[in-house]
Amino acid sequence: MFTKILIANRGEIACRVIKTARRMGIKTVAVYSDADEHALHVKMADEAVHIGKPPAAESYLLADRIIAAVRQTGAQAVHPGYGFLSENAGFAERLQKEGIAFIGPNVRAIQAMGDKIESKKLAAAAKVNTVPGYLGVIKDTDEAVKLSSGIGYPVMLKASAGGGGKGMRIAWNEADVREGFPAATAEAISSFGDDRVFVEKFVTEPRHIEIQVLADKQGNTLYLGERECSIQRRHQKVIEEAPSPFLDEATRKAMGEQSVALCKAVNYESAGTVEFIVDKDRNFYFLEMNTRLQVEHPVTELITGIDLVEQMIRVAAGEKLSMTQTDVKLTGWAMESRVYAEDPFRNFLPSIGRLVRYQPPPETVQDGVTVRNDTGVFEGAEISMFYDPMIAKLCTHAATRSEAIAAMSDALDAFHIRGIQHNVPFVAAVMQHPRFGEGRLTTAFIAEEWPDGFHGTQLSPEIKRDLAALTAFIYLQQAARARDISGQMHRNYLTDRSERWVITLDGGIYPVDAVLTEGGCVVNFEEVAKPCRVLTGWTPMQPVMRATVDGRRMIVQVDRQASYRLLTHRGATLKGIMRSGRSTALFALMPEKVAPDLSKFLLCPMPGLVVSIAVEVGQEVKAGETLAVVEAMKMQNILRAESDGVVAAIRVKAGESLTVDQIILEFE
Repeated sequence: MFTKILIANRGEIACRVIKTARRMGIKTVAVYSDADEHALHVKMADEAVHIGKPPAAESYLLADRIIAAVRQTGAQAVHPGYGFLSENAGFAERLQKEGIAFIGPNVRAIQAMGDKIESKKLAAAAKVNTVPGYLGVIKDTDEAVKLSSGIGYPVMLKASAGGGGKGMRIAWNEADVREGFPAATAEAISSFGDDRVFVEKFVTEPRHIEIQVLADKQGNTLYLGERECSIQRRHQKVIEEAPSPFLDEATRKAMGEQSVALCKAVNYESAGTVEFIVDKDRNFYFLEMNTRLQVEHPVTELITGIDLVEQMIRVAAGEKLSMTQTDVKLTGWAMESRVYAEDPFRNFLPSIGRLVRYQPPPETVQDGVTVRNDTGVFEGAEISMFYDPMIAKLCTHAATRSEAIAAMSDALDAFHIRGIQHNVPFVAAVMQHPRFGEGRLTTAFIAEEWPDGFHGTQLSPEIKRDLAALTAFIYLQQAARARDISGQMHRNYLTDRSERWVITLDGGIYPVDAVLTEGGCVVNFEEVAKPCRVLTGWTPMQPVMRATVDGRRMIVQVDRQASYRLLTHRGATLKGIMRSGRSTALFALMPEKVAPDLSKFLLCPMPGLVVSIAVEVGQEVKAGETLAVVEAMKMQNILRAESDGVVAAIRVKAGESLTVDQIILEFE
């Protein structure tokens, strides 16, 4: 067994590998760029080596720097994580020649499966179901249009060396191909250094289901059940679960056996994932094989009890698998939510900056429920524009799917992040969606359920009333705290006055009587006959309140503003305030602030780099036309005209770095 390994990666996956290595008694070496000098994976590792500047092409993608770090530290093996060099056959081959173990598959398997075109040919030869399409290299946009028309729309344009949703576009017609092919090619070059793009039939009403495989060097190969990854946005997975709520045992077995057959065809070793598209009739088609650890591997670990990182290390060290297919048991249900630094209220645009507050829910195993949080950040850390926007992977495991969803909802309610925008409200909304709860999923779920973008979630009247009761407690508790401070007036306007109060909660009006009691308060709502009982140990300045309201358990985040409180629960953030009746009436007379008119400007929606400007001064544009392309966090974002107009001025040029809301164009 190895005594020291180097992790050629960063962020949460580097931290994840370090945890298992530490448990196995193996020392670890981290590598880092200038941007990651103070990163969590650097702090956790036994040693750390600086390898270059922030851009991945000048640090994490430089094989020479990684190998030099191995030599410098005496590491015997390299774990590549996912992304970066994890599926780079040239890197694996270099390590082999240098006598350094690669904690992953052999070079031939990476070459065969890492190329999506060649992998489909091999899959077909191994009698694995494949999607109709053209597997040759497409030379230009005109050829892409011709091939797409021949296959029949809709089609999927996909980077041959791609992964993680990069270099992928759905085309519903010729215009989509002409716009999408150059964009997919550009993203392929930027992310993978390989401009090859192929085209295949896009299966309608598809589900994205993948099989986890594990193989050793002695030819033993297993499948460890499936993961449902259908909740996606722009081909980027957002929520994963295991097992799938859709598969039956016969389909699971067939998919698993085909995955094993594909592995044996290339003498696969280590952990890997075979991805399938499954239609509404449970027909399944091979998409690709990822010859690495998947982002969503924790849900498989939770339902099987198998540490995949440990197995990868043991296989790389030459050990035989200690289990057989009959030993693999799927127990309970697991959910994973990817927590991203992005703003769901602004079309999920990337958000960078400092994590002023970062307090994830505690990792626990209690009453049959497991909460796990794989992360690579800490409070005070910086979210950089140079890398993937993932903050954490929050996972829950329970006996049933509904219990796993309930546990995830509670964990999301307790996930306290401030300083940047994040997608927790959106993921929480998905968890509460009836269709998700029923398991009626497709890869178009998000587009179908939020066609006009995400604008928040709506809470039931009962939950809003419970939040109003908590608002009353918050104000009473804070007033009582202020009264007890030395030097304050003995009497307090909230706790001593007898007039009725009015709670305003996001426009809702709740006249109440409220009084503090031991361990909480009692609130009498004007329209409800029975008093409402709040029980909680919350004290002011705690960011998360855990309470029961008439026996209903609630987890609510509380943010104190100047004159009001923000309460966040189940993905919704409500503005709450308690005033006297007279103050409420006067406040209603205050004029509303009118937002400035920005319709004459195109503003940059996120920090990023201008890739191109598609218009000229004086040009007439129509709604929907491309105006500019801005790259952020390895994704190219096309900015379009929201209405017809004439370009009056262009304020930036290609190659410039922009900040949020910086003016790109002006219109007449």
